[in-house]
Amino acid sequence: MEKINLQDFTFLIPMRIDTVNRLENTLVSIDYIRNNFNTQISVLEASGRNAGLLNRLLPEGVNYVFIEDMDNIFHRTRYINQLVKSVDTEYIIVWDTDIIIPIEQLNKSVQMLRKREVDFVTPFKDKFLDTSEVLRDLYIQCREISVLELHQGKMKALYNPNPVGGAFLAHRQTYISAGMENEKFYGWGREDGDRVNRWEILGYKYLQVEGVLFHLTHERGINSTFHSPNQDNRKMAEIHRSIAMSKEELQEEVRRWG
Repeated sequence: MEKINLQDFTFLIPMRIDTVNRLENTLVSIDYIRNNFNTQISVLEASGRNAGLLNRLLPEGVNYVFIEDMDNIFHRTRYINQLVKSVDTEYIIVWDTDIIIPIEQLNKSVQMLRKREVDFVTPFKDKFLDTSEVLRDLYIQCREISVLELHQGKMKALYNPNPVGGAFLAHRQTYISAGMENEKFYGWGREDGDRVNRWEILGYKYLQVEGVLFHLTHERGINSTFHSPNQDNRKMAEIHRSIAMSKEELQEEVRRWG
């Protein structure tokens, strides 16, 4: 099958290698992107030491940068913002390390953005499915998404009732105008809901495309779960604070971030 032209897009992948499965999932997900799309991919790895492993394993043509970060908690929102500032394509796709999304859903999302029918789009709706170890391994061996689609009924749904994390597509300059990521969200969790709430309050056009996201399962350490009840409480307080704002108040808040 001919690759889809996404030269006006860059896939942005912030990451920290905390397990072997995370490394494998990253490489498998990037292979999926490269096999189906002509596009740019930028990977930012932030960690306490640079083993050089990821850089050696990434395919040629993938842009890679390493940032030394001694913090045990991966500040994902900060690194998404750095990635957004580092590219100049008209559109961006912020992409988790462990996901596979059907080509048709991504292509529909792309077309909606290019036609300016939306400012932001999530390329799946309702179905954020964890593959299980068995189905993850089976997919890695065969690299056929049809295997995942066939066995959806055996997968566990995550983040119900309305998951919005994992991936989103955006017009880059509009995303910057909307404040990019709120860096008060430190560590894993809640930032995806905050982002969508902000877009809607500010009056941007946001939609979700019908379909599924497949999450390649992995162990869950400190950067794949809430790292403390106190941090989760702070995040929920920040979400409730922004929801209570008017459009004008939120615009002023975003200006202060800049």
